[in-house]
Amino acid sequence: MHVSNRYLAKRLVYIILNLILISIIVFGITTVLPGNAAETILGRYATPEKVSTLERELGLDQPIYIQYIDWLSSFLTGSWGTSFQHNRPVFDLIVTRGARSLYLAVITLATITSISIPLGIIAAVYHDSKIDFGITGVSYLGISVPEFVTGTGLLVVFAGPVFGVFPAGGYTSISDGGIRQWLSHIVLPVTTLTILSIAHLMRLTRTEMVDILKSDYIRTARLKGLDEKTVVLKHAVRNGLMPTVTLLAMSLGSLMGGIVVVEEVFAYPGLGRLIVDSVTHRDVPVLQASILLVAFVYTFANLAADIVYTYLNPRISYGGSAR
Repeated sequence: MHVSNRYLAKRLVYIILNLILISIIVFGITTVLPGNAAETILGRYATPEKVSTLERELGLDQPIYIQYIDWLSSFLTGSWGTSFQHNRPVFDLIVTRGARSLYLAVITLATITSISIPLGIIAAVYHDSKIDFGITGVSYLGISVPEFVTGTGLLVVFAGPVFGVFPAGGYTSISDGGIRQWLSHIVLPVTTLTILSIAHLMRLTRTEMVDILKSDYIRTARLKGLDEKTVVLKHAVRNGLMPTVTLLAMSLGSLMGGIVVVEEVFAYPGLGRLIVDSVTHRDVPVLQASILLVAFVYTFANLAADIVYTYLNPRISYGGSAR
């Protein structure tokens, strides 16, 4: 691997600057929303005197840049405030909800990786055959159907009167209901997220593998007498997976968007649904912390993708000289 300390330091600086910019945007947008935090906490019938007093206690009477600095410093020290809607510390709320969304994201990524990459390789190896056309046709079907349509269809068929084998929504932790109950609540959301993501990843893997299998160094490997399995798995797959790694990292961002939709469809109490509820109820502390946390995860996922790049192809060097 060829990732120099200088490159990592430079990327970390860029990440910090991006996160600061995002924090300014998030704070600015949530600040200009109708109403203010004091009115939300006290309710619509609060007297102007009580609202003014609470504004002073919350620092809302300070200049906007002072409010931003106070908010950012509190966020960095783990003091994320209290949810207006749930009357709970924002940090605890996001950790609980975020863990539930993390289950969906990790299981979905593992599923699409284990299914789409092999399918893409098989389609490329049998290029222009019935197998290739069949796999490609299914992928187009997956791409053409959005999450809310797929989720609703699965909900009607597998949680409705047709089969009714899964719960229609909600969530049960392993400690409360055991692994079986826990899995029953995440199977349909994960399936919905997987169907669309598999299509994109499989098509990219297929396209890259088709080009690589036609390349000169693959022809050379075949002329050396290597069997087709060794040529494909040892020589072609390693280079063919490089764009896939990038798409997987980028999928984390689109996956978060899909999770928001899927959690609403299945009434799954995760981070995505929490963000939607915080917008609806103007729960500013939750909204600010949630968006900034998602941005943090997404930016570091891209850094991880660059590092994995160097593992897949040692000729790539970030900030140093290739061997």
